Amino acid sequence: MRLLLIRHGRQSSPLCNVDVDLSEEGRRQAALLSERFRGFCPELIYTSGLLRAKQTAAILFGEHSGFLEREDLNEISFGDLTGKADALTKVEYADYYEAKKRKVRDLRIPGGECPTEVFERAKRVVEEAIRFGAEYVVFVTHGGVIRALTAGLLGIGAEQMLLFADGLEHCSITELSYSKETGLFSLERLNDYAHLEREPELLRNAWKK
Repeated sequence: MRLLLIRHGRQSSPLCNVDVDLSEEGRRQAALLSERFRGFCPELIYTSGLLRAKQTAAILFGEHSGFLEREDLNEISFGDLTGKADALTKVEYADYYEAKKRKVRDLRIPGGECPTEVFERAKRVVEEAIRFGAEYVVFVTHGGVIRALTAGLLGIGAEQMLLFADGLEHCSITELSYSKETGLFSLERLNDYAHLEREPELLRNAWKK
């Protein structure tokens, strides 16, 4: 089985983890990935329950592709940070951000989840996909989920999630392969955003300036 973990397109609000539409940039990011996926027909397409993930999946594969919506693929709970602006949280929760910078293991977001908790719930969807026996499976989900799943499925431990990319690009591809014979996963690619490179204004370093 090949498991493609797709991060949703950029959301329309700068506030932390609010359930909102894709922005115009997010729709463009998804359209560029859709071009790259032309002719690709995965047997299973899962999305999180959040609007930005479902809208991304619809742009990638069409409105009527039979998506399987699973709340276990929702973004890591940001707890007390939810709905707040980055400028505010980085002052109010300076200790948390310092710990994140130092890549503290299994770091819990204030009032929210830690990586191990995210992995344990998202792993249930992976196990469901394995039981289907599909060759290609897509998860349209979120950065925290992708990093926790990658670290956890590789056996490194979801608590080491922060070692896997400081930030995933929107509509990037992370791909894992699963061997039914050994029960092991291998990492094939991480944070692949080649489809965005011809429009650098869509990359994170452009809008974070």
